[in-house]
Amino acid sequence: MQLPIGSAGSQVVGFGHFQPRDVVTNDDIARLVDTNDEWIRARTGIVTRHLAAETETVADMAIKAGRLALADATVDIDQVDLVIVATTTAADRTPNTAGRVAHALGAGAPAIIDINTACSGFCHALAIADSAIRTGTATTALVIASEKLSAMTDWTDRSTCILTADGAGAMVVTASDAQRISAVSWGSAARMVDTVRIQAPTDRFEQDGQSVFRWAISEAATHARAVIERAGYTPDDIDVLAAHQANLRIIEPLAKKLGLEHKIVLTDVTESGNTSAASIPLGLSKWWHAGRIPEDALTLLFGFGGGFAYAGQLIRTPIRRLTPQVATVLGRE
Repeated sequence: MQLPIGSAGSQVVGFGHFQPRDVVTNDDIARLVDTNDEWIRARTGIVTRHLAAETETVADMAIKAGRLALADATVDIDQVDLVIVATTTAADRTPNTAGRVAHALGAGAPAIIDINTACSGFCHALAIADSAIRTGTATTALVIASEKLSAMTDWTDRSTCILTADGAGAMVVTASDAQRISAVSWGSAARMVDTVRIQAPTDRFEQDGQSVFRWAISEAATHARAVIERAGYTPDDIDVLAAHQANLRIIEPLAKKLGLEHKIVLTDVTESGNTSAASIPLGLSKWWHAGRIPEDALTLLFGFGGGFAYAGQLIRTPIRRLTPQVATVLGRE
């Protein structure tokens, strides 16, 4: 049997993101449930979040994030032979979101895969793309996470409606002569499988918030540190921490436990809320295009949540290209 020829490694060459226009403040939430701006900020760090229109779909947001990532990478859609979308909120079972994205962007005949590991979904999707490129089963991957959590939110539940938001983030991944995406380190906490749920008959987002918080405070740093060690680095080598944007009161202690509190720590949750699988690529892309993340920065991605699954890897950020296409897409979106 002849195996396909792969590459020494893979690399991220472009970032993209999209957020709906509707910005909802904590004061807006306080009109729905018994809460207030001070209470929400103190417990979550969230100030605003973006919510999709009723007709705006998971695929719509994914398409727009993917379009910006392709422009940022200066990669033509015809080069893409793998599209992966991480989502836990797509309304349709089939066709999958990746297929809708590929068709809308004008792709040829790429492999199309949706995955659902909730909040860690993007890190899982990136790992699949990295493996496919290294083994030669793909050459260029468009990896997206898109979520419309607002459609799954109980707007009378104060414990969850203050968190949820909508949006999408994307990366373009290609082959590389050097290893610029590390092997994934992933796993699950089986005992916590039901702590974060969207399930029948309500199909509403529910969670045991205290259990998630305790796990994040007591165990997340151990698993995130394993990502760094497996790649042959130490925390001192890390330039950027991009953890799942679940709650600022989780992100800040995690950074401190890893000794990264003085590095660049992604805190987009304050502006974007919790967008589940989309939170890591969404926040990274926003900060990348705003010039807040440097080129060639060793960046730790670490996602955790529903399932109860976790995953992480290291990436090197690409060369920055402010092309007319990027400016056009950013201006339009």
